[in-house]
Amino acid sequence: MSSSSDFKPLLGQSVGYGVVVGVGFFFAGIMLVLTFLQSRFSGISPSRAEEFSTASRNVKPGLVCCGIVSAWTWSATLLQSSTAAYTFGVSGPWWYGVGGTIQLAMFGMVAAKVKMNANGAHTFLEASMNAALTIVKARFGTGPHVLFTFYALLCVLIVSGSLLLGGAATVNALTGMNTDAACILLPIGIAVYVVFGGLRATFICDWSHTIILFIIIYLFLFKTYATSGALGSVSKMYDLLQQAAIVTPVEGNQNGSYLTMKSNQGLVFGAATILSGFSGVFCDQGYWQRAIASAPETTTKAYMLGGLSWFSVPWAFASCMGLAARALLTNPNFPTYPNVLSASQTSAGLAAPAAAATMMGTGGAVAVLLVVFMAVTSAASAELIAVSSIFTYDIYKTYFRPKALGRELVNVSHIVIGVWAIWMGCWAVILNRAGIDLGWLFYVQGVVLSPAVIPIGLTVCWSKLTEVAVLCGSIGGAVLGMLAWMVGCWKIYGSITILNLAEPYSAVCSGLTGLLFSGLITVGVTLISPDNYDFRGTRNIEIAKDDEDIFSQVREDPERASSPDEKKSVDGVDTQVIEVKQVYSDKDPAMRQQMETAFKRSLIYSTVLTTIVVIIGKHLTISKSQASGQTDISFFTVPFPMFFSHYVFSNGFYHFWVVCTFLWAFAAGTFSIVLPVWESRSEIVHISRGAFRYFFKSLRT
Repeated sequence: MSSSSDFKPLLGQSVGYGVVVGVGFFFAGIMLVLTFLQSRFSGISPSRAEEFSTASRNVKPGLVCCGIVSAWTWSATLLQSSTAAYTFGVSGPWWYGVGGTIQLAMFGMVAAKVKMNANGAHTFLEASMNAALTIVKARFGTGPHVLFTFYALLCVLIVSGSLLLGGAATVNALTGMNTDAACILLPIGIAVYVVFGGLRATFICDWSHTIILFIIIYLFLFKTYATSGALGSVSKMYDLLQQAAIVTPVEGNQNGSYLTMKSNQGLVFGAATILSGFSGVFCDQGYWQRAIASAPETTTKAYMLGGLSWFSVPWAFASCMGLAARALLTNPNFPTYPNVLSASQTSAGLAAPAAAATMMGTGGAVAVLLVVFMAVTSAASAELIAVSSIFTYDIYKTYFRPKALGRELVNVSHIVIGVWAIWMGCWAVILNRAGIDLGWLFYVQGVVLSPAVIPIGLTVCWSKLTEVAVLCGSIGGAVLGMLAWMVGCWKIYGSITILNLAEPYSAVCSGLTGLLFSGLITVGVTLISPDNYDFRGTRNIEIAKDDEDIFSQVREDPERASSPDEKKSVDGVDTQVIEVKQVYSDKDPAMRQQMETAFKRSLIYSTVLTTIVVIIGKHLTISKSQASGQTDISFFTVPFPMFFSHYVFSNGFYHFWVVCTFLWAFAAGTFSIVLPVWESRSEIVHISRGAFRYFFKSLRT
């Protein structure tokens, strides 16, 4: 089984075009209707600059949690994690989950500092709007601001490429649709509802997409472990993975097994994932924008829930689909049977589509196509609103039109979204024609972005940080990281090629060097001559003038923020003005103290969570010896102690592992789907009543 064959599409090209174009515009239509109802019957209008870019800074934790899960569920989350499971075994999904969860937990600390020190900001670069300054520019001047703007846009480019290449490869494999056409068409429908609905529309879209995401995850879990004729039980999966280890053992795994955390390649993959995850969170404006949009008193809670919930997506999905692909290689229905997936097919993320097609035929192909489409569109919508904010506030307003009003800023945002939607499709085509795929971008992301992670995080957290330290740390870390990338690739693989540069060991050499040395240089240079910044400049951020009327009333009359929602009438129907709720000034000492408490709480939470998922998470193993008839009970810890113990899963422990994925996935679904509805129940009821009365009145007249 050393050769490969083409991936056999189970669906027609018309299905591919139907999903990419038809489903895309269907969801766009739904989002437009919801945005219209919300604007008409709640007083929330995306024509306001603040509502468009920050959702009026009052989004509740459940919806922010859902938005985090959706925005962080890229096509790579589903496809690359499944590839890791297919290649390395059970360690792959766990490390992928760890590599994205601890960053979200740590970003909760940064989010608390953002609310405390720059509650009026629109981007992580931005600050005082009246003086046309930014958080970076207000402290350090134009140089660091331009440097961080470059990193922010570079991050959007990499993320956009990853999303579209992964989605297009899946569409092509399952339907035969042209890859370039998929890259171009995928962003178009997304841009429509983002233009009309702004950031809040992306949150609503996130929620609807997350429902589909978890339903399909549950479907695959039950199909794989309970009802599939090809698998259908945990024990059968276990037996097939044992056989797979005999036929194609994993180099560097204990006994070549797919059922062990003792995986050298898996450990390196985990390091690359963690580095990629840090750069993907801290350099991505989408996560800063969600921190800015969240209600200040619940920011940390939202990121706690978001991190815990997101972990279940790669862990549950990839443990199920990636391992199933490995177990089903000898099944006649496997798309490349009798051959294994080729290296290019594996790198393109086709392990999960292959498993779904084998177990469920066309139904499985449709399910994977839909869930990947949901991942691409929800994450891409976050990138579109993020890049529009960067261009609008950090470039246009900062350098060209400092006195621009809210309506003008919204118009600029609309133009940027439309242009970027076209460009990101063209960018993905360029990457595809250059032979760059999802796997390549996944590893290289940490290489090029990691030098900016620590300087960006310290900008809003550390008053001692200096301009010289920021420049030296970011640039010095980048230079050293590039050198480590080239030297490491040459020493480990013998030659510097495009493919070798994206190998895990090359990526880890560069990413780790860039991250650590940028931090060491930044802190070291700062301590030589520390600053004493009081964050007054960032606390002077003001919102766009056409929204000032609502927010200034809250700042001038604090009691009004807790009073019942304002009422206004639309054609005789009362509506709520929800914007005034939960908005308050970061100049308030009491609020800053509350955010300081949230910061400390997030520090404790992130430390505990990181310790559990990386070092001490205990699991119980119960096995019965057939020879003695005695039951043996033993404890193992995950994942480092299990790595060093060289433990290979027993059948009983693998059952326990699968049960954990089920439980975590159901808990995550509750946080991401049920909690947002419960928290917004009064607003949903009010808007529904208003819409019903209005349309009923229209029918009678």
